[in-house]
Amino acid sequence: MSTTPAGEPRSGYLSCAGRQIHYLDWGDPRAPAVIAWHGLARTGRDFDVLARHLAPRWRVICPDTLGRGLSQWSPEPGREYCLSFYAQLAEGLLDGLGLEQVHWVGTSMGGAIGTLCAGSALKGRLASLVLNDNAPRLADEAIARIRQYAGNPPAFDTLTELEAFYRQVYKPFGWLSDAQWLHLAETSMRRLPDGRVTPHYDPAIVRQFTDHDNDYLLWDPYDRIDIPVLCLRGAQSDLVLPDAVEEMRGRGPGARGLLQVVEVPGVGHAPALNVLEQLGLVADFLGAALSRG
Repeated sequence: MSTTPAGEPRSGYLSCAGRQIHYLDWGDPRAPAVIAWHGLARTGRDFDVLARHLAPRWRVICPDTLGRGLSQWSPEPGREYCLSFYAQLAEGLLDGLGLEQVHWVGTSMGGAIGTLCAGSALKGRLASLVLNDNAPRLADEAIARIRQYAGNPPAFDTLTELEAFYRQVYKPFGWLSDAQWLHLAETSMRRLPDGRVTPHYDPAIVRQFTDHDNDYLLWDPYDRIDIPVLCLRGAQSDLVLPDAVEEMRGRGPGARGLLQVVEVPGVGHAPALNVLEQLGLVADFLGAALSRG
């Protein structure tokens, strides 16, 4: 792991389930740990603002999933681009960093990985769970929309054109400053052999939807979750529908009185966790979970 000035993240690489995974590590290594896991076609850099906000009190670890960002691409995409393998990566990450227990913040796919880990693969090692616009049942039409754009990443001559594409596709994220849109574009692009730029992920990640039926139907692990859960639903989300949230209230942590649901106004899929109100929701929930022990 590299050494960086105080307040800046440390960049590191680990072998997890036989694959090299990149992560950024923010804050004091001795502080309570939070894993912040990004969405389907994104990278760990999406959490820069949240990690900086939490770092005075927390150690925040933001991995790039296999096939995204600076992590290795899978040589076996049909087998490895799925939630069960991502949970193996998470276990390898915790083991490699020597973390017995962590709190988890997951956006979209990252929330699904957290649900699987909390209720099955890593049960007992997660102390709390934030689901950022994720639920154990997702809307089929929204999945089809995401699959369509993620499976056909465009290429552009300039970064400015790529940024304009991101502004359109990720408009449901809510308000981002001009500097944040540029940061998003710069931290999630790669250059093709012909010199053009394209989103920084393996297009084969969409095989999760063709090779793994109902990979995001997660009621079984959800029902086994016995830790505090915060569900942040974008009020205009087309992925997490109100009826799914209502079902969450009556099952698993919802039935145990451990579920808190907050609708984030003016946002679709998914809240960018980049403004004070959203940052406060996450920080307050994590602080309460830590105090709860």
